[in-house]
Amino acid sequence: MKKNNALAQARALTLPSREASLKREVSVSQFWNSNRKLLENAWAEWEIENKDHLLIPDETLLDPSLLQAINDAWENPEKENVVADLWKEIIPGVYSAQFFNLDRLTEFRDYLEAVINSQIPKRPPYGIQLNRYGVMLDPRSEGHLAAPNFQAFYNDIMNRYMRPIARLLLGTYGYDSQTFGFSIQYNPDKDKDLHAHTDASAATLNININLADEEFTGSQVDFHDKTTGKIVQTIFEPGKAIIHRGDVPHATHPITSGQRSNLVVWLYGDHMQIPRGNTSSYGNSDNSISKFDEPKNITAHQRWSIPDAPKDTFAPF
Repeated sequence: MKKNNALAQARALTLPSREASLKREVSVSQFWNSNRKLLENAWAEWEIENKDHLLIPDETLLDPSLLQAINDAWENPEKENVVADLWKEIIPGVYSAQFFNLDRLTEFRDYLEAVINSQIPKRPPYGIQLNRYGVMLDPRSEGHLAAPNFQAFYNDIMNRYMRPIARLLLGTYGYDSQTFGFSIQYNPDKDKDLHAHTDASAATLNININLADEEFTGSQVDFHDKTTGKIVQTIFEPGKAIIHRGDVPHATHPITSGQRSNLVVWLYGDHMQIPRGNTSSYGNSDNSISKFDEPKNITAHQRWSIPDAPKDTFAPF
């Protein structure tokens, strides 16, 4: 077998057209599924080819205070309040905190730029087709970013960080066995906004990956406070994250200058189960989605645990 055989083959593939992707034609899914193994092998070869100058993303990219608090809580779940104290409540069910270490964020963005320039086919989120950083992140998604080192980092984010934080702040225990994620970039002349919607998730973590000098105007996010009926407006800051229940209505204002780049990751239960009261007008809005009451009286040790259920193949989009 020739060196970089899978990488060369993957780069030679002809991607489905944007029009076919937006219409979700059967041929699009067939393309990604028939080439899944080839693309996984190509990403592995890409990492080997670039191992001398490519970042291996890991949790040291994250904010030091968050990193320390999370590691302490995994050792002793009774210390979880230190984690909770790092998150500022915006409205009930919506919290914000520093997630990435600003001193390391340039390294991570350079890694993502290398991903984009890899020439390996990648699928952007359906309906979000024009932005440079639009990539599916989870293995259950067709055309996902299958680079092994990135997947190890992604799994750490979901298992060690997002899941216990969501359980602690949002009460999502029992509806967080499955994961989903994508990246997105808002740009005035491309994908520029997102209308009011809820998510097909128990919890959504939206992480801004703009660098400190990457300014933008517009692109504020409105959250609807169902307890007061008021709209609370927030602005993403570099390296900061917002975590919220999927059933909290939210919308993104049009961006008017600059660019805003984010990673968006979801948690939900097996077969797309979400807590009772969660409804979705974005992603998977199929009425067959199950809705159940949240379990009660969960202990700290239960929150700081990883589900042993196998991953399913249900993807919101």
